Amino acid sequence: MNSTILTVMRKELARFFGDYRMVMTTILLPGILIFVLYQFMGDAMISQFTTDKFAPKCTAVNIPDDWSAELKKTGFRIHKGNADTMDSARQKVKDQKAELCIVFPKDFAKQVEEYEVSSGKPAPNIAIYYNSASTDSANAYDTLCTYLDQKESAMANKFDVNHADSKADTFDMADDKDSTAQLFSSMLPFLLLIFLYSGCISVAPESIAGEKERGTIASLLITPVKRSHIALGKIAALSIIALLSGASSAIGTIASVPKLMSASTNKISGTSYGVDDYIMLGIIILSTALVLVTLIALISAFAKTIKEAQTYVTPLMIVVMLIGITSMFGSGARSQIYYYLIPIYNSVQSMVGIFSFHVHGSLILTTIASNLAVTAIGAACLAKMFDSEYIMFHK
Repeated sequence: MNSTILTVMRKELARFFGDYRMVMTTILLPGILIFVLYQFMGDAMISQFTTDKFAPKCTAVNIPDDWSAELKKTGFRIHKGNADTMDSARQKVKDQKAELCIVFPKDFAKQVEEYEVSSGKPAPNIAIYYNSASTDSANAYDTLCTYLDQKESAMANKFDVNHADSKADTFDMADDKDSTAQLFSSMLPFLLLIFLYSGCISVAPESIAGEKERGTIASLLITPVKRSHIALGKIAALSIIALLSGASSAIGTIASVPKLMSASTNKISGTSYGVDDYIMLGIIILSTALVLVTLIALISAFAKTIKEAQTYVTPLMIVVMLIGITSMFGSGARSQIYYYLIPIYNSVQSMVGIFSFHVHGSLILTTIASNLAVTAIGAACLAKMFDSEYIMFHK
């Protein structure tokens, strides 16, 4: 690295670490707050948001043709199965690759026609297998149950839905691990993003807009040092600070996840996440910090004062919050690779995938590469902006 860039970087780092309050609020506080907050959360519940109307994928075994046609009209995508495919259909529900598996008794229509309520015998039973850890599956189950309740009333209660012969019978394919993962994946990415943004916003405006406000930027720019080197030195220093802030958030999260998981259910512990999961989470957090500090630095370069810079970055804060909230909607991480090319949103989706145990290495690598590319492009743009007299000295 060029010696002048290193000199500027050391100057920025010395100024930052010389302010103990800045060090506390930027590096130490995020990790401490995350750890304390998550420790006290324990088994806190999160309200689940319903998603837009969709067409649930369902495998139906022994379903009568007229029932299949009616369900298709209500929006269900019915795939007819048989006894041989029933186990694989239930596994798809468990793996969140389908919403429901509906099993009708053989000759269901005939059994319903011949059944007499007054006989005291068990009515023909329809078994519905669903996954409560999936928002889509749970919504589909509720919709189908409402439909079947109406159908049952119209047919004088001639059949049952999910009648269990014993306590061993279970129709919810989600286990405690899935339910806990769904809770974490909807909550933690949003909170992590907010803490990361808070750490970055406290240093980036000060480094550039603060220099303008104090009048020291002019003295710095008239030195026989390339302005691009000054910009790169500043962005290098800000990146190091952002990485430290991101590391603090990552350490706080990693340290508190085992406590959160053990508090949520007795059947799962922090070891449910492997070392590779924690490593991927840490790298995602660090790369996200780089993107945030680069974007804030670019916006701050247009401001003349710190207060003005904070005003300029307010829309970015709103965008970051809205992107973070997306983790609370839907059902798991997206699988299409192009979503992982979108800065910040890709980080949220990656964290959702890690926390929900549905992580794909290729998507994580795409996210990291995309974040590093955005950081590099942002640093190059900031270097060009430092060469602009209008941007640097405009009143």
